[in-house]
Amino acid sequence: MAHPTIDPALGPVLARTGDERAILDAFLDFHRATVLRKTRGLTDADAARRLVPSLTTLAGLLKHLTVVEGNWFRCLFAPEPGDVYVTSLDDADASFALGAGDTVESLVAAYEAACDESRRVAARFDLDHVVPHPQLGEVSLRWVLVHLIEETARHAGHADILRELTDGETGAI
Repeated sequence: MAHPTIDPALGPVLARTGDERAILDAFLDFHRATVLRKTRGLTDADAARRLVPSLTTLAGLLKHLTVVEGNWFRCLFAPEPGDVYVTSLDDADASFALGAGDTVESLVAAYEAACDESRRVAARFDLDHVVPHPQLGEVSLRWVLVHLIEETARHAGHADILRELTDGETGAI
């Protein structure tokens, strides 16, 4: 019996028999890559265009998710002097706000760097490793990975809709 070809861009499908860590990493990386694919090929103006009443733009999603990555991995698991964890009680729109120098290229580079740093930080700890959280008490790396899968997937869905409204392009790949 011939098996259908599996698209290698579907990391979670390829990791379907992996251990828990491989599966969690594959799902998070898939959603990270989906967000990046949604911004590729757009002009700075298209990526910054507001298509909904909130500050949610394709460029703003990249900026927000860069903050999210640093917040949950670096600030909690490997804080550096001066790192401040941003709580959900802080200005929710601030992480979506674009600056004059924000370009698709610079936002993609910052997000990719944040994801790379998150991977390096997470790789240093077991899934059961627990750290203090300013609002929740304690969180495990497992919980943070699941939360980031949820957060990134949610925003990948937003990016999908915004990209379709921008130029009609659809699909995760």
